[in-house]
Amino acid sequence: MSIRFTAKARRGVVALTVAAGLAVGVAGCSGGGGDDKKPETSASASRTGGSDPSTQEGESGEPMAELKGSSGLLLQITSATRDAGGFVTVNGNLKNDGSKRITIPPAVRGDETEILRHGMSLGGATLVDATSKKRYYVLRDTDGRPLTTTGFSSLQPGESLAVFIQFPAPPTSTADVTFQLPTFASAPIQISG
Repeated sequence: MSIRFTAKARRGVVALTVAAGLAVGVAGCSGGGGDDKKPETSASASRTGGSDPSTQEGESGEPMAELKGSSGLLLQITSATRDAGGFVTVNGNLKNDGSKRITIPPAVRGDETEILRHGMSLGGATLVDATSKKRYYVLRDTDGRPLTTTGFSSLQPGESLAVFIQFPAPPTSTADVTFQLPTFASAPIQISG
């Protein structure tokens, strides 16, 4: 009887060891899944970092386009660059050109539920390729957050905010597009790169 009990105990220990190993393996895989998300977040953060004001300070010359918005808001587009990853990054400055504090109109977020859930952004922006008759919307990360400047609400008189917006890239043969943002005038811009 003691041999039978010992064999059963060994099988139990082996089963417990296998189960523990599987649990650790699954935890490692789900941790790996979380790690898979981290590069996307850091990639998104690096895209955000790539369009910090410090990057834009090095740009010289006149803005490629100025779009007037409501209540003295002005959006100056300083660059539109095609990146190797298959997207276009539009950089600019959102400025209060008026004499009073301006609350940014919520309409600039657009009206898509997925974008609205993530707060204030420039998620309503689009690029229009009239030649191909296509409209390109702001890219989103895996959590549905728009790949654009977020978290702003108002600007004081004379205050300027460096902004970026990322879109899927039109075909390489397309360089001229129209930039649109709700409550602002539209403007033609040229994609470089």
